[in-house]
Amino acid sequence: MAGSALRKGYLILYNAASAVAWATILGRVASVYFAKGTPFVPLVVNDFARVTQTFAVMEIFHALTGIVPAPIFTTVMQVASRLMLVWGISYPFPHLNSSAWYTSMLTAWSTTEVIRYSYFALKQVEFIPYWLHWLRYSAFLVLYPMGISSEVAMIIKALVGPADQLATWYPYALVAVLLSYIPGSVVLYSHMLSQRRKQIGGGAIKEKKEKKRQ
Repeated sequence: MAGSALRKGYLILYNAASAVAWATILGRVASVYFAKGTPFVPLVVNDFARVTQTFAVMEIFHALTGIVPAPIFTTVMQVASRLMLVWGISYPFPHLNSSAWYTSMLTAWSTTEVIRYSYFALKQVEFIPYWLHWLRYSAFLVLYPMGISSEVAMIIKALVGPADQLATWYPYALVAVLLSYIPGSVVLYSHMLSQRRKQIGGGAIKEKKEKKRQ
C-alpha cells in the first residue's frame, strides 16, 4: 500500500512538473514567434528546451522498471530521436534554430507533451475530462506529422549544410538517421492509431457494450 501511494505521488509530481515545463516552452515559443518572428525563438527557449527534453530519459527508466506500462521499444525510439535533434542538430549547429522548422518542431513537441503529461497526471487521481481524453488520442493526428516533418527538415538542413564541418563521418550518420525515420515514424503513428481505436474508437465502444452485458 505504501509503495503504491509513493509510486502514485511520484508520477503525479513527475507528470505535473513535465507538463509545466513544456507549457513554459510552448508559451515562450508562441509569444516570441508572434511578437518578433522565428529568428528570435531560440534566444528565449533553446537551452531550456534542451534540458527539458533531456530529462525525458526518465521515460525510458519508467518503461524498463515497469513504473508505467509503456512499450519499451517505442519509448526508446521516440526519446532517442528527440535527443538526437536537441544534442546532435540544435546544439552543434545553433544557426539552424532560427529557421521556421525549429519553431514548428518545438510547437509540435510542446503541445503534444502538455496534453500527454497533463493526461497522465490527472489519471493518477482518476479525474480526466473528456476533452483532454479526446485530445490525448486525437491531437497526434496533426501534431505527429508536424513534428516528424520538422525534425526531418532540421536534419536535412544540417546534412546539406554544416554537418561535414563537425566530422567527416557525420553526414553518413545523419543519412542513417533519416532512413530510420521511414520505419520509425510508421511504427509510432501506427501505435498511436491503435491506442486511439482502443480509447475512443470502435474498440472502446465494444468494451463498453461488453461491460453492460456483464
